[in-house]
Amino acid sequence: MKSRIILSAIAMFCLGFVAQAQDIKIGYTNVEYIMSLMPEMEQIDADIRDYSNQLGQQLQTKSQDFQRQVQSYQQAAETMTEDARGQKEKELQALQQEIQKFEGDAQTSYQRKLQELLEPVQTKVFNAINAVAAENNYSHIFSDMAGQAPVLLYTRDDDNFTDLVIKKLGLTPPPAQPAQ
Repeated sequence: MKSRIILSAIAMFCLGFVAQAQDIKIGYTNVEYIMSLMPEMEQIDADIRDYSNQLGQQLQTKSQDFQRQVQSYQQAAETMTEDARGQKEKELQALQQEIQKFEGDAQTSYQRKLQELLEPVQTKVFNAINAVAAENNYSHIFSDMAGQAPVLLYTRDDDNFTDLVIKKLGLTPPPAQPAQ
């Protein structure tokens, strides 16, 4: 008798789980692809290239100044007193450390600028993803790419959420390339 009750409870639990699982609708999308279609991306690419060039020019100017000072020191080192040489070497080391610090700060600044430029586009895409998911009764949406490896191992090709988001944003994907 007791085993029947336990088996009945297990069966009810399993049926409840199956019924609940039927409400799950999973979609997948490629956020990077959608963002690449956004018209704003051309301007972002141009802006970040300009910013990168500015940082590169500043670094190049600092490096060239450092090289000039090193050459000047090397030419005058023989005629300098030991104290003057020591002082100039400390100045050169400080200048080299300043350049290294600038390189690190420039990388951080570049990343911050890139994120600042991308944030409005990302927000627009994620809002569209949320809207399309709600409109189409999806319970879960996954990115189909995580770095270089797909997140999902299997999905139906006819259920591509990316196309719905592109349509929601009013974008037109480029024509499909024929398989070779």
